[in-house]
Amino acid sequence: MTAGGAAAAGLAALGLSLAGCGTGGTGARDEGPARGASVAQPAPSSSPAPTVKRVDAVALVKNDPKVSAEVKRDLKPCVADEYPVDVSYGKLTGGSSNDIVVNVMTCGDAVGVGSYVYRAVGRKYQSVFRVEEPPVYAEIDRGDLVVTMQVYEKGDPVEYPSGENVITYHWSANRFVEQSRTHNDYSNAVGGGSPTASEN
Repeated sequence: MTAGGAAAAGLAALGLSLAGCGTGGTGARDEGPARGASVAQPAPSSSPAPTVKRVDAVALVKNDPKVSAEVKRDLKPCVADEYPVDVSYGKLTGGSSNDIVVNVMTCGDAVGVGSYVYRAVGRKYQSVFRVEEPPVYAEIDRGDLVVTMQVYEKGDPVEYPSGENVITYHWSANRFVEQSRTHNDYSNAVGGGSPTASEN
């Protein structure tokens, strides 16, 4: 056998040997940790997840003297006892209890007709913010209140507004103060691309 042939035979044998090691398992990982090593276990939770105290958001809105009579009159169940109300709990006003954001919508097309923020004062809730200029929707974002108001031009169908105004409020000196305002123009094409944003 020539030197080249012997080298080729040796490489082939080595390849078979390596292939044999690779079949049927993943090596030492199948055997678990080495003797004397420990496997890290997830630490048990020392405290349960915080619970959120639920409130009757519909009663809050209906008993709020600042809510318009029109919103109260139209706030009725859509199906059985299901009201068109979205409720969010979170920290907005720096209190020890969660604040409550309530969005009231229409049943048919889920258009926001009013957004409200309630702050816990003792055992009661105080109205500290409201917008009743539909379509409107309020959310909690990293401790700030973000209100989105869709903008309709003449001839816009309900499902396709021309754009939106996004207003961010921060709680300061016992009231919400506007921090920023962004206007987004939607694409004219149905299902078009991203809106064009401009900040004031």
